[in-house]
Amino acid sequence: MTHASHHLTLADIAHQLGIAVSGNAQQPIRGLATLKEAQPDQVAFLANRAYLKDLATTKAAAVLLHPEHGKHCPVPRLEIDNPYLGYAKLSQLFDPLPARDIMGIHPTAVVAEDAQLGADVSIQAHAVIEAGVVLGDRVVIGAGSVVGADSIIGEGTRLHANVTLCHGVVIGKRGILQSGCVIGGDGFGFAHDGAGWHKIAQLGGVVLGDDVEVGSCSSIDRGALGDTVIGDDVKIDSQVQIAHNVIIGDHSALAGCVGIAGSTKVGKHCMLGGGVGLSGHLTICDGVQVTGMSLVTNSIHEPGVYSSGTGAMANTQWRKNAVRFKQLDDIAKRLARLEKKQRD
Repeated sequence: MTHASHHLTLADIAHQLGIAVSGNAQQPIRGLATLKEAQPDQVAFLANRAYLKDLATTKAAAVLLHPEHGKHCPVPRLEIDNPYLGYAKLSQLFDPLPARDIMGIHPTAVVAEDAQLGADVSIQAHAVIEAGVVLGDRVVIGAGSVVGADSIIGEGTRLHANVTLCHGVVIGKRGILQSGCVIGGDGFGFAHDGAGWHKIAQLGGVVLGDDVEVGSCSSIDRGALGDTVIGDDVKIDSQVQIAHNVIIGDHSALAGCVGIAGSTKVGKHCMLGGGVGLSGHLTICDGVQVTGMSLVTNSIHEPGVYSSGTGAMANTQWRKNAVRFKQLDDIAKRLARLEKKQRD
């Protein structure tokens, strides 16, 4: 359930979305909620047919829905072709997170003398801004965050509490970095001499484009030589690992626990489901969707949906299938011999 810091009317909501409204346009709206939980001063939305059953009994002031469901709506409706997108836009109106928690620099923050700060920058308690850092206008640095030397952060970007940017990281405009993420840590680079490992200094950096969001406790490693590059409008969920010199194209999205090995290139408008693993030095073309828990070990050159592994099943059935799997090679050879014998 969400609540606005100031009251809006149903007319304000409709105007924000550029659509018409039925019912009392001056109805005060104080928040958003689900169809089942919405109160008479809240707007609900229907974006998934699975929740159509809750529409008939909703108590919402109005419902955001597709025109095809309008006739089933018992309360005022806001018809829009993409209700989920409409909900996303409205959610910004009711976000309780203030744009700038503290205007200016908290007394406990440590800011290098040569750091360049834009207008209306907020640096919260115990944050550290190292030498040579450049912060754009309206940047928010959350409590306990560290911005490493010579890093650059574009205007309107927000670091939540306890974010770590290592040295030489570049972040674009309007980014959101959730707590605990580490941008620009050393890539996993070691050379083996037969007896032990020798660390390879990671000499590159990390570049994030505009409108990038990085989830909590995710890691984006700096490049070994060139930079690790994340394109514009890329959305990265929590606990994602992106290795050195990976390139991710604009508008792609990575769900939780994705792991991408070094020097792999992911195209634009790609979607990687939760737990997907990409091997190193691969190329994934634009428009690829990989379903959850899949392992990709070869490059993908055609857009589409890709999967690996099998879905969960009863253990007894899985054990039988596992035995059959071991027999597949022998079965294939026997089948080939039979086919050859039949042809002869």
